[in-house]
Amino acid sequence: MAVNRVPVLKRCRSLGLDPIYLGIDKKSNRELKRANKKVSEYGLQLREKQKAKFIYGVLEKPFRNYFKKAQKMQGMAGENLMILLELRLDNVIYRLGYGRTRKEARQIVDHKHVLVNGKCVNIPSYLVKAGDVIEIREKSKGSQRYKDILEVTEGRLVPEWLEADHENLKGSVKQLPVRENIDVPVNEMLIVELYSK
Repeated sequence: MAVNRVPVLKRCRSLGLDPIYLGIDKKSNRELKRANKKVSEYGLQLREKQKAKFIYGVLEKPFRNYFKKAQKMQGMAGENLMILLELRLDNVIYRLGYGRTRKEARQIVDHKHVLVNGKCVNIPSYLVKAGDVIEIREKSKGSQRYKDILEVTEGRLVPEWLEADHENLKGSVKQLPVRENIDVPVNEMLIVELYSK
């Protein structure tokens, strides 16, 4: 499996992205030195795509597959793409506050700590549906790891489309998200323009 090993803060700096969107509280003190280079239209589109891929931790091929799927769905392709990315199981675990970052949420799913509707799911890219119940398995609930995670993520807002029960490390998908619920700083129209060339 391919792994992205780029230093996170360095990548955030190059994409002009605030690390808080990745669940990281650190700030980079260095300034990005670009000698007033004018970025081409293609460069802007590419940066938006790289931003979305980096935030959700998706590589190029699966990202393209999400885009193809989004085009086949009803509505605007860009909005559908963002909704599909948001419905990934690792992202939902992160949004519920059971992972400090999306990478940690992905690892939690990988290590078979997550049940969807009572069944163990260890595929981070699994797409949840409205009405799904997501919980941390019984065996793992008592572990110190989740107490530490909940301490860190306590103040984080759970999106309207999700319902979280932190006492029982459980959550449910009330409805599918709409673009207004997704607080990711990505202009999806530029991604659509890039792929439709």
